[in-house]
Amino acid sequence: LYPYLLDGVTASYPNHIWGTDLTYIRLRGGWMYLVAIIDWRVPSGCRYIVGWELDQSLEIGFVLRTVEQALAKACPLIFNSDQGSHTPKGRTSPQYTELVLAAGAQVSMDGKGRALDNIFTERFWRSLKWENVYLRDYESPKAARAGIAEYIEFYNSTRLHQSLEYHTPAQFYQGEVRLSN
Repeated sequence: LYPYLLDGVTASYPNHIWGTDLTYIRLRGGWMYLVAIIDWRVPSGCRYIVGWELDQSLEIGFVLRTVEQALAKACPLIFNSDQGSHTPKGRTSPQYTELVLAAGAQVSMDGKGRALDNIFTERFWRSLKWENVYLRDYESPKAARAGIAEYIEFYNSTRLHQSLEYHTPAQFYQGEVRLSN
């Protein structure tokens, strides 16, 4: 639908490249769906969570709200996603791409079957699930929302990252620190 714009490109400053994706969050009695927008600044591996939302339905509304909220804070040069992650029917929503383009960002999409194109977001999903979701075994949507909100705040603002020389993604994203190399 849209080309993959990241071949040979390194995200070198905040809001250069954002990535978005959806994942399933297991609850004791069912599933919820989580969308996150992540700043991909590398080589540091910043992975600052710019926006996120959890919903019980896989309808497009919660994705669009998350994109709008993130774009109200800043606008990336490139906004990357996989193909079809924004609707339950597996096709990318024109509402999503129009929103991104109207903000002035370029739309980039992973190649079909290319999970590694979105590796930074996939790594965050792994951290979230292993460090929070599986351990807490959420019973209800309310508990999941509160617990995931707490984890993302911890991840962005408290958790020290070795790749950031033991600073937080928020410190790095906001320009409070720079890497020594």
